[in-house]
Amino acid sequence: MFDKVLIANRGEIALRIHRACQEMGISTVAVHSTADEDAMHVRLADESVCIGPPASKDSYLNIPSIIAAAEITGADAIHPGYGFLSENDKFAQIVAEHKFEFIGPTAAHIRLMGDKISAKEVVKKLGIPVVPGSDGEVDDIGEAEKIAKRIGYPVIVKAASGGGGRGMQVVHDQSELENAIKACKKESGAAFGDDTVYLEKYLTLPRHIEFQVIADKHGNVCHLGERDCSLQRRHQKILEEAPSPALNSDEQSRMGEVVRKAIQGLGYVGVGTIEFLYENGEFYFIEMNTRLQVEHPITEMITGIDLVREQIRVAAGLTLSFNQEDVKFSGHAIECRINAEDPFTFVPSPGKIGDYHTPGGLGVRVDSGIYSGYTIPPYYDSMIAKLIVHGKTRNECLMRLRRALNEFVIDGIKTTIPLHQSLIRETDFINGAYDIHWLENYLKNLAE
Repeated sequence: MFDKVLIANRGEIALRIHRACQEMGISTVAVHSTADEDAMHVRLADESVCIGPPASKDSYLNIPSIIAAAEITGADAIHPGYGFLSENDKFAQIVAEHKFEFIGPTAAHIRLMGDKISAKEVVKKLGIPVVPGSDGEVDDIGEAEKIAKRIGYPVIVKAASGGGGRGMQVVHDQSELENAIKACKKESGAAFGDDTVYLEKYLTLPRHIEFQVIADKHGNVCHLGERDCSLQRRHQKILEEAPSPALNSDEQSRMGEVVRKAIQGLGYVGVGTIEFLYENGEFYFIEMNTRLQVEHPITEMITGIDLVREQIRVAAGLTLSFNQEDVKFSGHAIECRINAEDPFTFVPSPGKIGDYHTPGGLGVRVDSGIYSGYTIPPYYDSMIAKLIVHGKTRNECLMRLRRALNEFVIDGIKTTIPLHQSLIRETDFINGAYDIHWLENYLKNLAE
């Protein structure tokens, strides 16, 4: 097992990793920008190293500074968390070349799944269903028109290296196609340094369902069920729940086994998430995230499995501490992402935290790195906390979540707590009758 792990991240996920390491008897090294010198993960870590000024490119994305921090502190391994460098294959490769263990998959697997075209081709061969579309890149408008006509409008143009909703555009008829392709190529080239785009059939009322997997270096692979991430704004998740209210146990078992076998066939190691669109009883592959997910706590709540602990154990060469038959699903869990934003306009609201009180009680968990008196910097993602609630049934979970949101106090800034309080009282949400477009339609109706 590792003696010391450097955590190449910030905020609640850095704190989450620190806590897992502490419980395993592993020392931690926090890296931070000058804007984060008072952050909770920096205060609690055994050691800390400043790696640059506030801008991410000069600190949390500064690979030489992170490697230097690992070297001067004598770290054995580097955990990238999520975001920042977590899916950067060059970073994973450099970490390995400098004789540190990267707590994640190989650089080759990150690279393979980072390109959505190659990922789609690979998983299709491994038996995972994919959305009908082009077999690869489209850069000829004539060929694009033929593909769109074959699969039927509406179609969606997607960036091969895209993410976060960038480089994507829905096309309803042939007259829109050429401009959409040009626009997506321009946006993708600017955002990701790669203007490759492809076409897929656009599903009208799908849900966003993802399956959690974990694999060790000895060929053992398990799936830990699904999460429903359909409540999204501009392709950004707002609230997640597990299991999905849209699936029955047979569908869960069937797709879970398809995913497990595919990951085994891939020879993958570490945690990962296979994301699908689900409509009319059918699953269609979107992408694979080769890292820990923001919403991993709801899987932990319904399985009792510490994913970060298992992730560290796997990286250290140990076998999984359980097999597929050991995985039991219990109850229901929901996660609300709490952002430092206006709850309905989503304008960022950085600033100093005044009164701060987290909810408690049975089945309530808060993952956050903020505290009273802490100043939220304006340089990074606006998510400041995750409220995770578990209940024996979905109804019990909803009632507990309602109570917990009412107890949650974060003064001094605006947060999205009021949005969540509103959402969970909506009849469609209570009934589990929503899709990936539901939230944006809801917000549009509020604004009118």
